[in-house]
Amino acid sequence: MYLKLLNVDINEVSSIEKIPYLPIEIFKSRKVQIGNVDSPLVFKSSGTTDAIRSKHFVKDPSVYELAFTKGFNHFYGSAEKYVFLGLLPSYLQKGESSLVYMTDHLIRQSKNKLSGFYLDEYDKLTEVLQQCMGQQLPTILLGVTYALIEFAETHPMDLGDVIVMETGGMKGRRKEMIRNEVHSLLKDCFNLQEIHSEYGMTELLSQAYSNGGGVFHTPPWMRISFRENTDPVYSNFSLSSGVMNVIDLANVNSCSFIATQDLGKLNCGGIEILGRTDNSDIRGCSQLTI
Repeated sequence: MYLKLLNVDINEVSSIEKIPYLPIEIFKSRKVQIGNVDSPLVFKSSGTTDAIRSKHFVKDPSVYELAFTKGFNHFYGSAEKYVFLGLLPSYLQKGESSLVYMTDHLIRQSKNKLSGFYLDEYDKLTEVLQQCMGQQLPTILLGVTYALIEFAETHPMDLGDVIVMETGGMKGRRKEMIRNEVHSLLKDCFNLQEIHSEYGMTELLSQAYSNGGGVFHTPPWMRISFRENTDPVYSNFSLSSGVMNVIDLANVNSCSFIATQDLGKLNCGGIEILGRTDNSDIRGCSQLTI
């Protein structure tokens, strides 16, 4: 239907340059799915207002589980070797989150009794982190940005070799900050050299990761290109910056070609995410804006 609206003949899409990308906002108003089948899993965007939440209908949950497991392993190795701590209070409270689903599975894959979710249990989280460091256990603390900042400001400590990974998102709880400001604050409070980041969204089943400096890298089946702000659907592969288009081959039952509202640029062989286009909705996982 979308190709018909664009007057595109699928048989004429003979190269990557000719692929039209689906505007991400369509996930709010349409059921984006191949075939008329039941979906046992439906993810909804976090939303920071009463705006309509995006919905991603997932026909086969095992595809998502394989994608985020392979993606995580590609950058960090098996989750089994980590204590995995999730500081995602707003996502847990809102429900139907792909991020919570992923984190829950990584926690279970870690097979460590110290792994788990935390709401605002900062004292308990501090004790667990100290125990992990005392036992020299590889540890990842994955958190929504506002919660990590609250935790850092109220419980500053030397986290040693702990990997602190922010997902973006103030959720309306705090004044917006650019990524450099967030990372600088967290590094100072936790005495860390780098802050890691995860880039994902409801409409994608794969994630990009940054191990510092805000530069993201994608797994092999995910690719980011750019388009002009005046072109809503087509990538311009001569651009080194612009509005981001994403190919995610894990989206086998929805759409693998998504036109986001995020701004980015090439940087050091990866992608630096700069913020949001004007008049775009504030989104939980991408809410660190310029």
